[in-house]
Amino acid sequence: MPTRTMGLPANEPQTGPPGRSRQVIFSFDDLTWAAAQAREMFSPQDQLALALLADPELDRVLICDRPRSAPIKLAKDLIERPLKFNSSLRDGHWQPLRWRRREPVSIAALERVYRVYDRRLRRVAERHGMERPAVITVQPFIAGFAPLEWAGPVTLFANDDLSAHPDYQRWRPSLLEAYRRVGRDERRLCAVSEAIVERVSPRGPAAVVPNGVDAAMWLAPGAPPAWFDRLPGPRLFYVGTIDSRIDTEALRAVARAWPEGTVVLVGPVTEPDHLAAALAEPNVLSHDSVPRDQVAALCHAADVCLLPHRQTPLTEAMSPLKLYEYLASGTPTVATDLEPVRRADAPVIRVAPDGDFVAGVREALATGAVSETERQGFIARNSWVTRSAEVLDLALAP
Repeated sequence: MPTRTMGLPANEPQTGPPGRSRQVIFSFDDLTWAAAQAREMFSPQDQLALALLADPELDRVLICDRPRSAPIKLAKDLIERPLKFNSSLRDGHWQPLRWRRREPVSIAALERVYRVYDRRLRRVAERHGMERPAVITVQPFIAGFAPLEWAGPVTLFANDDLSAHPDYQRWRPSLLEAYRRVGRDERRLCAVSEAIVERVSPRGPAAVVPNGVDAAMWLAPGAPPAWFDRLPGPRLFYVGTIDSRIDTEALRAVARAWPEGTVVLVGPVTEPDHLAAALAEPNVLSHDSVPRDQVAALCHAADVCLLPHRQTPLTEAMSPLKLYEYLASGTPTVATDLEPVRRADAPVIRVAPDGDFVAGVREALATGAVSETERQGFIARNSWVTRSAEVLDLALAP
């Protein structure tokens, strides 16, 4: 599990650009510091939190969990003790509690909830010695509905277009209103795709910052687990949540084109009905999630990495983390031709939506892996260190 790197104490001399914010509040979207640690800090928001804690130019950092139901948190903590945040004079952690479990749906209710949240956050920031801190939030409701008039610049760090996500359709009108207010109020926006920038229509500073990779993990992937080594090849690999984003007809076609090989799907199956036909193919193997170091090993050992996404508003707005990890492995990659895929600065065999995925895999098998020099260069250009610096350049600027 990654360890936090502490920054300089607050009384050390600072050397950052003049006017750059030196005090930062960061809030997760729908998870907590403990949950981020449990999932091995692999997502963009997790990595941004780590980058803030490691930044020697910052005087104060406050990491905020999502608001949680107090009764549910108490019950869960009795079952399993959560991982503790190592607070210091410089770095703080806030776990906001409330009675309700979920966000209200109506805009009026969200306004009331986040006015209260705003007042509580201000008191916590003052106790932590903060004065007009920059705020970076991954939660659109905070960016859209919390006044934050006492704070410095406010930035929405948008990992996904939640208004297009099937799990958030109850809140779609409220999310769209939150995005509208982010644009109207000239709050800053860092988004993983151009589609999200277009959705928000920001009047303030904005940047597209796609996903990245953990350089330390990907520079020298280890050996794959024995169960993978035993599979007949070619081994055609997909990692991630196995749900309705996947083009099941493309998967079935690939499985049937190489009956002697194996299509390997690694990750939780959250929509089994959608995947039933593909999983029924005799050479399609579904495997549970694996630790992050094994993800790197599996990508590196595969013959081809697959990204057969359907074209939907959600996939058009994503920056697929798996794509950057595939490319960091050096393994030839075949992906549906969507705008976020075209942003990747490495060779990707792109297949038009509903196009011939089999032809793409055939080309990938003939092409083979990229050179080690190319692979290492991609990792250097697309590391989380590089990505986090891009986000902070926008969020902390005067």
